[in-house]
Amino acid sequence: MTDDIGDPSFATALVAGGLAGTSVDVALFPIDTLKTRLQAPQGFLKAGGFRGIYNGLGAAAVGSAPGAALFFSTYETFKPIVLNWQESVGVQDKPALSHMIAASMGESMACLVRVPTEVIKAKMQTNTSQHTNTLGKTLQLVLQETHGSVLSNVTGGLYRGYGVTLMREIPFAMIQFPLYEYFKVYWGDRQGSEVNPFQAAACGSFSGGIAAGLTTPLDVVKTRLMLGADKNGERYMNGMDVVRRTMQHEGGSAFFSGIQPRVMWISIGGFVFFGAYEGFKRTLSPVLG
Repeated sequence: MTDDIGDPSFATALVAGGLAGTSVDVALFPIDTLKTRLQAPQGFLKAGGFRGIYNGLGAAAVGSAPGAALFFSTYETFKPIVLNWQESVGVQDKPALSHMIAASMGESMACLVRVPTEVIKAKMQTNTSQHTNTLGKTLQLVLQETHGSVLSNVTGGLYRGYGVTLMREIPFAMIQFPLYEYFKVYWGDRQGSEVNPFQAAACGSFSGGIAAGLTTPLDVVKTRLMLGADKNGERYMNGMDVVRRTMQHEGGSAFFSGIQPRVMWISIGGFVFFGAYEGFKRTLSPVLG
């Protein structure tokens, strides 16, 4: 049996993904703020503690819809393409492979929007100064930090951490989406019918929690690189520099900072996100195809 109601059209995946992404990012934003502050090199309290937990919500809201829309439209488009390619080269009965490849391509596209959004959001979440907690002021601060040309401001400022973000998102997606698709098929086969949006949400929650725990070290490196500097204000050069200095000053346990709120956030978020996505997909498919 199929694992859902069929491959949605590009327009359906685009709109459903955008609506689902906005739903989860806005609903669970405070948990994301706490996770970011736990991972900050200056420590949780100096990064803001429990104050201003909605700082950066505007940046998240602006980027969540296009980022999620890009991911799901790319993922749903390439999933059948990769499956057909597998069949043409004689690699059959390996749906997890197509899900991994399609999810990786989706993440590569989504990060074009997600990375600059997360750079600004992380700055706003860990800086509670009234002079830098607005979207415009924070964007100005990020661009000024590179002290270079317009091109270097964009690539070195807004896209700081693009490579390490892909290093986090692609392994995450390669764990989460094959598990998500497998759980949906398994549950559907057991009950003799396709999973409903609530059941799909549970599959997304469970698979997301597993992927979140396993990729927390990559998330710590990504967060610190996007913040730009260590607790003494010394700028990070790249992801390897983050790893080296974190190990030197804080030890290996620092790479699991924020694992509890991250797993909780993504588990709850996965439930909301995939439930909303499957629900919107079923609602929009008759209209958008």
